[in-house]
Amino acid sequence: MTEIRTPRLLLRRWHDDDLAPMADIHADPRVMHWIDDGSVRDLDYTAEAIERWEEEWDEEGFGLFAVELLASGELAGFTGLTVPEFLPEVQPDVAICWRLGSPFWGQGYASEAAHATLEFALQDRGLDRIISITRPGDDASENLIRKLGMTPERETAHPVYGYPLSVHAIDLTEYQA
Repeated sequence: MTEIRTPRLLLRRWHDDDLAPMADIHADPRVMHWIDDGSVRDLDYTAEAIERWEEEWDEEGFGLFAVELLASGELAGFTGLTVPEFLPEVQPDVAICWRLGSPFWGQGYASEAAHATLEFALQDRGLDRIISITRPGDDASENLIRKLGMTPERETAHPVYGYPLSVHAIDLTEYQA
């Protein structure tokens, strides 16, 4: 089983008991504000999403990690690597993404998990370039993108919802953990 331990986190594959806490995260309007059309998601959506995330692990050899707090065992959300199929213009690039529940914001967990994920991409999966896609105005994500050393690459628009998107990239041969 693929997992990564950081000082405070366990990044791991998904378990059955992750469904309810991840569904709670998806039901929080503050979390979902910057995702797709901004609507909250239900338990069925979350179950289907986790199934897709696990399939990506099987098909691609990477995917979205469940992020668990080592101190408490709580599921904080996810971080990981994905093929951004919704945005064909950036393919074949692999994107890093994250989504944490609001009780876990502002504590450095997303940064800790994302840095570990970039190391995983470079050292374990041999990827040489990673992108991140965000909406302008999502200050927390834009701040994390800067912390990761990613630089702006292009502006585009969401193909379904039409709002602007910013694509940032990092060449992992230059990444300094």
